[in-house]
Amino acid sequence: MNMLSFLGETPTNALRLAQEKCGEDAIVISTKKVSNANESGKDMYEVVVALEDEYDKRNLQYTKKAITKSSGTNKPMHANVYDFREEILKMQGVLEQVQKSIWNPKSQLYDLNIPPEFVDIYNLFEKNEFDQEMTYTIMKKTIKQLPISLKVNPSKVTDFFKLVLRRVIPIKHELPLRKHQRKIIMMVGPTGVGKTTTISKLAARYAYKLGQNYKVGIVTLDSFRVGAIEQLQAYTNIMRLPLEVVKKPEGLSEALLRLKDCNYIFIDTAGSSQYDVDKIELINKYQKKVDELSIEKILVLPANVKYSDLLEIYTNYSRLNIDYLTFTKLDETRSFGNLISFAHKTKKSITYFSIGQNVPDDLIVSDSSFLIECFMNNACIRR
Repeated sequence: MNMLSFLGETPTNALRLAQEKCGEDAIVISTKKVSNANESGKDMYEVVVALEDEYDKRNLQYTKKAITKSSGTNKPMHANVYDFREEILKMQGVLEQVQKSIWNPKSQLYDLNIPPEFVDIYNLFEKNEFDQEMTYTIMKKTIKQLPISLKVNPSKVTDFFKLVLRRVIPIKHELPLRKHQRKIIMMVGPTGVGKTTTISKLAARYAYKLGQNYKVGIVTLDSFRVGAIEQLQAYTNIMRLPLEVVKKPEGLSEALLRLKDCNYIFIDTAGSSQYDVDKIELINKYQKKVDELSIEKILVLPANVKYSDLLEIYTNYSRLNIDYLTFTKLDETRSFGNLISFAHKTKKSITYFSIGQNVPDDLIVSDSSFLIECFMNNACIRR
C-alpha cells in the first residue's frame, strides 16, 4: 500500500486535490495542520491518503497551485509519496525472529532468552529433538563464552556449535588388530533393530574391505526368531565365512574354540523386548559360560525412536555390561539430537552407523562429523 500527501489552504482544498488525483478509491489516513508550509509562511493543511499496491506511483505527477492571499503567487505543490512496505516487512522480520527465540521449555526452571544470532541454531536443536536440559546448558554457556566479534557472523556461530557438539559426542575409533590378536564382539538389542544385518556388514568389512583380509567367523545364539539362522547362513555362504549355531549356553565355548583361528568373531543374539528380562538374562547365561574370554558387548539401537525410549532400552540391557553403541536406521529419521543426547548421557562411545539395508555398503565407521552433518541438515547424509 502506498501513502500520498497533499497540501491545501484548507482541509477541504487538500482533500479535493487528493480526490482529483487519486480518485474515490483513495483512503484518508490523516489530516493535520502544517506550520509555515509555503513561502509566505502561512499554515497549510496536509491530507495523507492510501492507495492499493497496483496503483502505479511511478507514473503519477502530483502538482497543485497553492493560492495564498498575502502573496498572490501561484506555486506548484508536489505530493510526497510514502511507501511503508519495506519498513513493514522489516518489522515483520523482527517479530518473526522474536517469536522464534521465545524459550518454551518443559520446565519453568529455565529462564534463557535466545539472542537473534542463535535463533537458527536453537531451532535446529528443537527440530532434532535434542534433550532440553542439554540444549539449555549448551545455549547458556555459548551465549556467555562466544566472543562478540564471532556472534555477528552466522557461519562462525554455526562452526562454534559444531565444535561444541563434537566435544559432547563420544566416539570409538576403529583400530586395526595386531598380528595374531583376536576380538570377540557380541551384538545385543531389541527385536528388529538390525543386529543380524549389521553383523553381516561388519563381517564383510573386516574380511574383504580393509585390505588385510582378516579371518572372520560368526556365531548365532538366535534360535527363537523364524528365519534368523537361514538369513545368516545366506550371508556367510556368499562371503564364504564359517557360521556356528549355538542353542544352549554350554555350547558357546565349544563354538568359539572351533573359531580360534579367526581374528574377528561376531556373536548374534536373540532380540527381545527391553521388558523381557528373562531373555536378556539368558544372554547373561551364555556370557558366564565363557567368563575367561574378553567379549565386547555392543548395544544396537534404532535411530528412529525418541530419546526416552533409548534410555529405557539401555537401562534394561545395561545388566549385560554394555561397552559400546551402534545406531541403525539413520535413513529412517530426520531427528538426530536424540542420538547425541543419549550417547552423551550414557557416556557410551559410538562404534558404527547403519544407514540402510545394503550389505556391506550401508555402514559408516563412527565419526562425529558425520553425525553433526546429519544433525545440521535434518537428514541422513550419504557419503
